[in-house]
Amino acid sequence: MKSKFCVIIPAYNVENTIVRVIEGVRETGCIHAIVVVDDGSFDATARLAQAAHAIVIKNRSNQGKGYALKAGFRYAIENGYEAVICLDGDMQHSPGDIRAFVNCYLTKNPDMIIGSRMGDLSTMPWDRRFSNQTTSLIISILTGVRIRDSQSGYRLIKTRALQRISLTSNRYETESELLIKVLMRKYKIMQLPIKTIYNDQPSHIHRLTDTLRFLQIIFFSLIKKH
Repeated sequence: MKSKFCVIIPAYNVENTIVRVIEGVRETGCIHAIVVVDDGSFDATARLAQAAHAIVIKNRSNQGKGYALKAGFRYAIENGYEAVICLDGDMQHSPGDIRAFVNCYLTKNPDMIIGSRMGDLSTMPWDRRFSNQTTSLIISILTGVRIRDSQSGYRLIKTRALQRISLTSNRYETESELLIKVLMRKYKIMQLPIKTIYNDQPSHIHRLTDTLRFLQIIFFSLIKKH
C-alpha cells in the first residue's frame, strides 16, 4: 500500500527559517515524509534540515528552483508516494495550510491543488503582483481555465500526473510549465486560498527576467502541446 503524502521543500540559504518550516509541517500530522532539496546553499540550511530529521537531497551548486523541485519529484515517485505537497523554505507559506490541501485531496480527488494568494493582495509587493497577474491572465485565456495564482509554489500534485509530464525548465518558470501541462492534459485542478507571509527573506526572483521566462515557457508549452 502506498504512503500518501510527501512534502517537498526547495531551499536556498534559508537557515533562519528551515527548521520552523519542517516543524510546522510535522505538526500537521498529515505527512509521511519531509524532503528538503538544498539547492547549493552556502549557509547551514542542509545541516539544520538534517538535524530536524528531514530527508535532505543536496545539490552541489545552485541549479534553480525548478531543478530542485524535479529532484524532489523523482524521490517521491521512486519511493511510491501518492502525492507531493510543495512549499517554500522561507516561511512565506504557512505549513498549517497543509491540512486544507490534504482534506481537499481526500474529499475531491483532484490531480493538482494550487494554493492561491490572490484573496488578499494588500501585502504582496507590487512587482510580484504584476508579474503573477500577467502570467495568470495569459494562462487563463489560452487554456480556458480561470487560474488565480499561476506562480504559487504551494501546491499538491499526484505523482501519477508527474510521471506523465516532461518538465524542461529548471528555474522559477517550472511551476508555470507544470501548471500549463497539467491543464493541457485536462487533469482536474482545484484552487485553495492560502495565507502568505512576506518577511525579510530576500527574493531570488528577478522580476523582469523571470516574467519573460514565464511567458516563454507558456508559449513553448502550448506550441509543443505536451
